[in-house]
Amino acid sequence: MAGIRPPDLQKALSGAEYPADTEQLKKVAKDNHAPKEITDRIAHLGKKEFQNPAEVSKAVFQNE
Repeated sequence: MAGIRPPDLQKALSGAEYPADTEQLKKVAKDNHAPKEITDRIAHLGKKEFQNPAEVSKAVFQNE
């Protein structure tokens, strides 16, 4: 996903409380009016719980 940059993801997840699962993160991103590209990428991370924003970034950008 060339269109997503780490600052875009950070902005989309602003206000998220950790630990958080993918459903919680997707809701935060939607509430922050994140682009569909970001919410789709979060949704495809699977049912997983993340302890902090760094874990989310690693999961989202691992295949780039």
